[in-house]
Amino acid sequence: MIHLDRVSFGYSKQKLLFEDLSMELLPGHIYGLLGKNGAGKSSLLRNMVGLLFPLAGTIKVAGFEPRKRFPAFLQDVFFIPEEIYLPSVTIEKYLQMLAPFYPKFDEHQFREHISEMDLPKNNKLTGMSFGQKKKFLIAFALAANTRVLIMDEPTNGLDIPSKSQFRKLVSCALNKDRLILISTHQVRDLDNLIDSIIILEDSRILLKHSLDVVTERLCFGTLSTIAYDDRVIYSEPSLRGYKAVFENSGHEESRVDLEQLFNAVMENPDRIQKIFNY
Repeated sequence: MIHLDRVSFGYSKQKLLFEDLSMELLPGHIYGLLGKNGAGKSSLLRNMVGLLFPLAGTIKVAGFEPRKRFPAFLQDVFFIPEEIYLPSVTIEKYLQMLAPFYPKFDEHQFREHISEMDLPKNNKLTGMSFGQKKKFLIAFALAANTRVLIMDEPTNGLDIPSKSQFRKLVSCALNKDRLILISTHQVRDLDNLIDSIIILEDSRILLKHSLDVVTERLCFGTLSTIAYDDRVIYSEPSLRGYKAVFENSGHEESRVDLEQLFNAVMENPDRIQKIFNY
């Protein structure tokens, strides 16, 4: 569905954000894209939707080159940027203007979403709070039913109940033909939502795997002590000892802690890559 082959990009040829980046993302999955600020996450997403162009390499999304922006590509890919702009119109007017561009748009589904999100129906979009604008655009994006949905920091501006609604709606929107890619620095907002993770840092992918594979090779739990335990990759003190990420040599079952996983990858990238056979 999304295929990157040796893609390089930077705002100048002298300083590249990423170089020779290759990966393939498949339908039927919700991917979480993580990385430090400045790692190039937003730029990568914009390359995928054709708002920026790679300096080298090729990108294919749903069979199209994003940079060409063909109508058939645009009607099957929806992108929610971190900074959003909405016109000074009502929800009804916005629907009338933009829904026809998406052949699979489901108005009934859209109205259910905005009702669940408790959005005012008669206000102009510019009169809404930032969080309400985000919820409106998320509702519209989900109802567009595009094969590819890409979101950059979608939970910024959402309160805690709204983040819970977001996870529920997005998880229900996935099907075997749809690919959802979410980039965020608010790692915990992706808990119980994503099934695959991509961690980008220093112009390269440090980790790209399903969470099932992650739990096969890593264990997340609490240890009474980390002294002389060479399994430990990352740890932090807790009330019961140490919250730790360690090699799953005993084939234990555990639940992925995304924040700890991210910290482990940042702190010990070489060891992580060895464990995952990069």
